[in-house]
Amino acid sequence: MTRAFFLLLAGVAAFAADDPWTKVKELKSGTEVRVYRASLPTPIEGKLDEVTDEHIVVVVKNEQKGIPKDTVLRVEARPKSGGRIVETKTKDNPPDTTPPVGMSHGPNVPGQSTSTNVTLGKPAYETVYRRPAAHGKQ
Repeated sequence: MTRAFFLLLAGVAAFAADDPWTKVKELKSGTEVRVYRASLPTPIEGKLDEVTDEHIVVVVKNEQKGIPKDTVLRVEARPKSGGRIVETKTKDNPPDTTPPVGMSHGPNVPGQSTSTNVTLGKPAYETVYRRPAAHGKQ
């Protein structure tokens, strides 16, 4: 009896590992998502509210929209990390060895200039779920 239980438990674990919907269920509430449906040419964009085995609920402009799982073609999520890139460049200028006309020139002092560039933006969406292709009938 114990052996049968462990075999059943291993089978359930293997099935859960193969189910791509589990990645959607692991997303945190409030994550920005895009849901592509078979019936609509444009995706539904909003914040994730909840995910069950049968549907996904997305908040769009303070309105909840429930989408049945069997109509979902693809789900994309935007990672929360990233979005800010800081780039600093330093340039060394060689010293000017020619003194100005009519003046004695002091010691040659090299110059240096520094510039910092900050880019703000959202990271790109990443595909979390894609409906498995239906097996063709032969």
